[in-house]
Amino acid sequence: MKIAKSFFVFLIALSLLSSLTLANGLNLNSLGTRALSMGGAFVGLSDDFSAIFWNPAGVAQFDKKYFGFYGTDLIPSSTYEMTTVFPGVGPLTLVDAKTKTKHYLCGMAAYYHPVTENLVAGIGVYTPSGLGAEWNGADFAAISHNNPSLDWRSKIALVTISPVIAYKLNDQISLGATLNINYGMFDLAMHAGSALVEIPVPPYYMEVDLGQYEESMTGWGYGATFGILVKPNEMFNLGATFRTASTVKFSGDGSISNLSLLGFNSTSDIEREVTWPMWIAGGVAVKPIDNLTLTADIQWTQWSKMDVMKSEFKDSIWKILMAQSGDDERPLHWSDATQIRFGAEYKFETIALRGGYYYDPSPSPDKTMNVLLPSYNFNVITVGIGYFLDNLSIDVGFEYLTGKERNVLYEKVLLDPEYEAAMPGVYNMKIFVPNISISYKF
Repeated sequence: MKIAKSFFVFLIALSLLSSLTLANGLNLNSLGTRALSMGGAFVGLSDDFSAIFWNPAGVAQFDKKYFGFYGTDLIPSSTYEMTTVFPGVGPLTLVDAKTKTKHYLCGMAAYYHPVTENLVAGIGVYTPSGLGAEWNGADFAAISHNNPSLDWRSKIALVTISPVIAYKLNDQISLGATLNINYGMFDLAMHAGSALVEIPVPPYYMEVDLGQYEESMTGWGYGATFGILVKPNEMFNLGATFRTASTVKFSGDGSISNLSLLGFNSTSDIEREVTWPMWIAGGVAVKPIDNLTLTADIQWTQWSKMDVMKSEFKDSIWKILMAQSGDDERPLHWSDATQIRFGAEYKFETIALRGGYYYDPSPSPDKTMNVLLPSYNFNVITVGIGYFLDNLSIDVGFEYLTGKERNVLYEKVLLDPEYEAAMPGVYNMKIFVPNISISYKF
């Protein structure tokens, strides 16, 4: 029996969920409304409760007990069209789809407590990733055995718990570090593809629709973040952050609804190890005049570590089938990516106006593109407003991401073996992200 590739391409690709928590569409590129509104150019400033994510050295600046809460709603909108040319017929559109409107709620909560004049401890809980896609199964019927009732969806979430400690060496230099305890989860549903079964009469094989595939997995991983913040004078801040790689051991189960028709178990336990890549960032904050702050960051992610994904299927038959088809290993061929970010804030007496921009390049080549885990080159505009009175701050922000259209040629997937993990078609995505933060010092 030969399992069709269409299912396993998506299966292995979606195991990549955890690695996307730092960039390119399926993530929160920014945490904290103030930081987000300033384009996420916050490594060199890091002077509010979101510092635990951007640069833990900034925590040393807090001289009072400090609590902050941040909530955001990611609202993605994607389109996908697959058109091919049939000889004697001409172009034929097989898929013309648009994602359903979904809301993916994420956030952050952090508390900081000065221990001494120079030492501050704290803890934060936040979701650096929270997104997904849900398509109408009827739109994909032409490539899923004309079955319009199948689910096509992905839902991703990552929760990080970070205890932090920061120390002010002097008025110019602060250091900080966190332990990152990462809990990842995702759910996936799609067409399971088909299987070719040998029969004793011509044409000596029969194609069997495998029906619905569903997968649910969770896992834990650990890492750390280190930061330094330097203030040579009242005008300039310089900051740098290093976040270690973190390997998460995922486990869960998958099911193929019609696999039992072939006499096999319809479910199997699955294990994968997925490594979050290393992240290095540097930033500067400048105050050229009173009340105006300008920021700029460069943030680099070592996505090239995401080269080949490996999966271990516990059911003996599943293990054999995956090994025979080569789908227990899946090439990804990602490249390192660098984000460039800019931000600005102008403060009035009790109001602050903010804006920013950043460019977020995709690490993924066309040869690994698919509808449940798309990746884009994003141009991002951010705006926000803040209100502060004594020790209370309330901030509202908006982020708008526009992805550059991607076109994976049908001919490439058909003829080039390197494109076997891709889904041909034209992809577009936009993401709208409203958010709010409330913080208080006491």
